[in-house]
Amino acid sequence: MKRILLFAFLLCSIHFESDAQMTGPNNFEISPTKESSISRIDEVAKKIEANMLKHRRHFHQYPELSNREFKTSDKIVEILTSMGYQPEQGMAITGVVAVLDSGRPGPTIGLRADIDGLPVTERVSLDFKSVEKTEFLGNEVGIMHACGHDTHIAMLLGAAEAFQELKDLLRGKIVFVFQPAEEGPPPGEEGGAALMVKEGLIDKYGIDVMFGQHISSGLDIGKINYRVGGIMAAADRFEIKIKGKQAHGSRPWSGVDPIVTAAQIINGLQTIVSRQIDLTNEPAVISVGKIEGGVRNNIIPESCTIIGTIRTFDPEMQDDIHKRIHKTAESIAASQGATVEVDISRNCPVTLNNPSLTRKMLPSLYLAVGENNVRVIPAITGAEDFSFFALEVPALYYFVGGKDPENENPGSHHSPDFSIDERGLISGVKAFLHLTIDYMNKGTE
Repeated sequence: MKRILLFAFLLCSIHFESDAQMTGPNNFEISPTKESSISRIDEVAKKIEANMLKHRRHFHQYPELSNREFKTSDKIVEILTSMGYQPEQGMAITGVVAVLDSGRPGPTIGLRADIDGLPVTERVSLDFKSVEKTEFLGNEVGIMHACGHDTHIAMLLGAAEAFQELKDLLRGKIVFVFQPAEEGPPPGEEGGAALMVKEGLIDKYGIDVMFGQHISSGLDIGKINYRVGGIMAAADRFEIKIKGKQAHGSRPWSGVDPIVTAAQIINGLQTIVSRQIDLTNEPAVISVGKIEGGVRNNIIPESCTIIGTIRTFDPEMQDDIHKRIHKTAESIAASQGATVEVDISRNCPVTLNNPSLTRKMLPSLYLAVGENNVRVIPAITGAEDFSFFALEVPALYYFVGGKDPENENPGSHHSPDFSIDERGLISGVKAFLHLTIDYMNKGTE
């Protein structure tokens, strides 16, 4: 019931204030941390920076895919143990969780980093470039931290090290969550945030609130972007199997061509968003990412499969699009004499920033990077499985700048050319430090 009520409340807040309305601190007084303590937080963050960057380079050089982060998990445990923690290993297969108890009453705050890499072969010239290879869906692939999860691990480890020196400023507990499989578990497996929730992360550790962050190769270092309500989209996967009638390529009239049918279905899917959905409500995306069918040039195959993704921000629109995909595929297939099977799976809900929590913690982000460097952004059609945590407890998710201001063309996320300016990582550490300490001192008022 707690989860249902929280979700309902947040959905009501999915339409929210303009940039002009959200630029101020909304009458929230900054945490009573003394000015000397604020300076101390920044000094400690700077002190741990060298270790943090060393960790980042190690994880970048040795990435592992989702649900296979065994060496990554072992290394995280090794580093946390050296800091004085007693980490627990194995939640959601390769997850790592560590707790810092201040010994004083207060809230329990979860801080999360994702730890998996991607099946991408790195092209960036670095001394610590990844040369790892593995098998993925039957193909040999390179592995790369092409979305910056290596920096997420490093920033959370940096925060864990800093908190050991700032323990006298804490009230309550901090739960450091190193989450595997954010990019999605292999077919047929469970994983990621959803599995951590299923295995009882929130209840086991008594987490009251969670903070998460993502590095951005397109955002200048020293800046933070946020949004109240839905910051990232729900992500659904669809698979349309088209069955026709096999024939010789020279006699297409003797069969039913599933390839041509697939092409028409793909075109039809695009008109759902462009012509059938009210986009003044919320944005939506339907994209086909994979087509499978056929074995050689002169055989019209019996079947063809279309695989793609749906991105939405509104649950009613999400349901409507699902129905329209079914109707579009079935109608077009029937017109060609083919049949279809449509399967749509809901992989990730909308990532929702709790409105009250977000407003309350804005001054903490201002302390981390300066008020002029914190801004509201439009909704992002990418997805994040941090959303599963945000359905359980109030949560705040934001983006940390990782772009060299002198670099006009940084590699995009999930590409072989993705790169991060390491000078941006300290902003993420400082954000974690200020958010946690401020919430601990103000969160229960």
